[in-house]
Amino acid sequence: MLTRTQSTPARLTAIATVKPPRLALFALCLAYIVFGLFERDPWKTDDVVWLATMLSALDLGGSAWLMPQVGPMAFAQDGPLVMWTGAGLIRILGPWIGDIVASRVTNLVWFCITLWSMWYGTYLLGRRPEAQPLALPFGGEPTVKDYGRMLADAALLLLLATVGILIRLHETSVVPAIIAWQALAYYGLARMLDKPLQGSITLGVALACAFLTRAWPGTLPILLAVPLAFRPGSALWPSRRWMLLSLLLALALGLAWWLPSKRLNPDWMNAWAIWNASFFGVPDLDAVLRPMRDLPWFLWPTWPLALLALWQWRHWINAPHIWIPLAFVLGVMLMLPVTTEHSEAEYVQLAVPLAVLAAFALPTMRRGVVNTLDWFALMCYSVTITCAWLGWIALHFGIPRQISINIGRQTVGFEPHIVWSAVVAGLLVTLTWVALVLWRVRVRPTVLWRGSMLCAAGITMTWVLLVLLWMPALDYVRSYRPMSAQLRTVLTELEHAVGGPVCVRAQGLSLGPRASLYVFDKITFTYDSTCPYALQLTSKQQLEDGSAGYSEGATVLWQGSRGADRFDRFRLLHIGGK
Repeated sequence: MLTRTQSTPARLTAIATVKPPRLALFALCLAYIVFGLFERDPWKTDDVVWLATMLSALDLGGSAWLMPQVGPMAFAQDGPLVMWTGAGLIRILGPWIGDIVASRVTNLVWFCITLWSMWYGTYLLGRRPEAQPLALPFGGEPTVKDYGRMLADAALLLLLATVGILIRLHETSVVPAIIAWQALAYYGLARMLDKPLQGSITLGVALACAFLTRAWPGTLPILLAVPLAFRPGSALWPSRRWMLLSLLLALALGLAWWLPSKRLNPDWMNAWAIWNASFFGVPDLDAVLRPMRDLPWFLWPTWPLALLALWQWRHWINAPHIWIPLAFVLGVMLMLPVTTEHSEAEYVQLAVPLAVLAAFALPTMRRGVVNTLDWFALMCYSVTITCAWLGWIALHFGIPRQISINIGRQTVGFEPHIVWSAVVAGLLVTLTWVALVLWRVRVRPTVLWRGSMLCAAGITMTWVLLVLLWMPALDYVRSYRPMSAQLRTVLTELEHAVGGPVCVRAQGLSLGPRASLYVFDKITFTYDSTCPYALQLTSKQQLEDGSAGYSEGATVLWQGSRGADRFDRFRLLHIGGK
């Protein structure tokens, strides 16, 4: 174990660890998660599918509470924890704030767990002797508490600055929850260094929750990371016996759901097992290369800093502040080669450990490199904020013309209208960014977290601007609500005409449209092949060239599409007669 007198790559003074204003930090986190979470419809696919499972549990009851369903259709994948949390919040808060808004309170829960776990885990590791900066000849180095707090603040800000997780954290899906359990497992291991019992229980709960959230694809990265973190010679090795308690607790909690579900609906559980098995295998070449293409932008800007941390701390690789987050990175990277299809649900599990490693790179960086991060943030996000306003001007005023034409092509049928309250709020956000730029240019602060603060604030303010200025257009393009209302009207008229309820089959419908129709208007589909009515998903091209199914011998009762969708077309057909 290192002492304060031994050389480390960390070099900084006490003035560099002055904490950021807590109110500003809390306001930034709140703005990040709240904007874009409410005041919009659920979008396909994950966003609306998990809302549909929550509503199905409330509507159908019984086994729908144990095993997720989308209406009468089994949704045999992942796990029930997100559904349980969302359905419970809908039952409690739905009568006051509405079902959709209540379901999204779950995102606030996952976000708070993520930030709390990550902050305190990094704070614990940052206070350890191995992580401390070099003691200065005449004093002036930061206190242990201030240093740990600075690293925890920087890790939090770098997580917020991670580009790829921004939209996913605002979806009602398993993704925000699996990030939370990854962070909680990280905190559990950090806590186990000084309080093994508390840390082992936390780790066991995190493992169980990851399993109940996303089954084995969500659990395996943590299961791989844990033995790596406890490897011989690591700081956790003396506490290895506590790992058994974590595994037993996770097993007990997982079986508490699995056993009754298997007894109640073995078919659902068999389909769930098949989904888990199909997730793992030998990927094709495209799947192998996809992470190399996607991860650099998805994990920007933390991955270059994380690599720098590994290089700067290479002689201290066994120190817990490097080895524990690195174990979580390795856990994900070891799983990717045996995953048949890589998606953002796997990539997001790298966000927390890389942000932690990136934070530990900051004390090792020279002033010129830190300034480079500052100026990158200033230039990059000044451009994105300008582009948000430029697109809004093009949408509403038609200039620049080419941008206006491109936007119009994507929003056919949308009638733009100016919401002046949103415009005023957008101007205030822009002025806040200008004030941050002036603070950096004129004050030239020496605090080490300034670059991560600028990155986090830049991406947050860009996102807030997009929500304020662009949400009506985005909602029009991505929401199924208007189409669902049209179809419900036609079905209601049809029910009046035939004197009773009508059945509808689904022909070519994917999970997203099915879930959307259920969420907005409780439209469900039968598996009865003799049902004379079918909702068909086809394409504009197939309709034009006559290759759509049932083109002959069926009566088209209704045809529609989602917003400005240029490709998909939905048709309600009466098959077998007029």
